[in-house]
Amino acid sequence: MFPAGPGIMFSVIPTIVTIGFIVVFALFIVFAFKGLTQWNKNNHSPVLTVVTKIVAKRTNVSHHSHHNAGNMGMRHSSSSTSYYVTFEFESGDRLELHVPYDEFGYLIEGDMGRLTFQGTRYKGFQRDI
Repeated sequence: MFPAGPGIMFSVIPTIVTIGFIVVFALFIVFAFKGLTQWNKNNHSPVLTVVTKIVAKRTNVSHHSHHNAGNMGMRHSSSSTSYYVTFEFESGDRLELHVPYDEFGYLIEGDMGRLTFQGTRYKGFQRDI
């Protein structure tokens, strides 16, 4: 049985807070390591240019809401959009890449051309005429 009174506040709660902090810190380290690993893998991958067809496009919108206590409790909202294009190689294999917003509108499903990429990095697409 748990002890009665404020004793539980000084024994269990600090332990829970400490465990929560350790978990958040560990997740931060894991995601940082994964990001650095992918960055390093991309840097060591060859830059390839291959014939592809654009088969799909999609966007991912992330919404963020922030509470600003210094501004009379006002809430601030923002959003960001990521753009992705799926390319299909002559072999039938597909690859989805994150593309810059200023090129996304020029890429049209069904277009054939030459995709240049390095690992998971989109480098460009030259449409065949």
